[in-house]
Amino acid sequence: MNEPVLVLNANYEPINVCSTRRAVGLMMAGKAELLLNGRGEIRTGSAAYPRPSIVRLSYMVHRPHPRVKLTKREIFRRDMHTCQYCGQRPSVLTIDHIVPRHRGGHHSWENLVTACPLCNRRKGGRTPHEAGMALRVPAREPRASAEYLFGRIIENRDEWAQYLRGW
Repeated sequence: MNEPVLVLNANYEPINVCSTRRAVGLMMAGKAELLLNGRGEIRTGSAAYPRPSIVRLSYMVHRPHPRVKLTKREIFRRDMHTCQYCGQRPSVLTIDHIVPRHRGGHHSWENLVTACPLCNRRKGGRTPHEAGMALRVPAREPRASAEYLFGRIIENRDEWAQYLRGW
């Protein structure tokens, strides 16, 4: 009952991933319709209900454009667990401020990158230009696509792919 279920808006935009229990509750209340049943049935004493994999809401939910939260985990994910100065993938990575905080650097997507401890010490409290180091990829906020937002959940779920690619 805790298997993930993809929830689509009325226009087929992916908006959430919920549990099977929640999805069945939405279907029984008439708030969602079953789009894909790839998991068999849920049997009760008096009836059998389909076990959904994808449901679509029967009404449109208007919501603001989603954004990726600025967290250490998301910075590692954006930079693919790679040092942005030397390009290596060490077992230990740190977060580096491109413009150091003591020099007015902010805690933002455009100012944070992953760095190996060696490059972080080499750069020190200087900017990359002053340290003679260059970023491999400019730091920017990742686009909040459905694949990015639900990426960790959708692994090995090929039936969801057609609904996630277009958004």
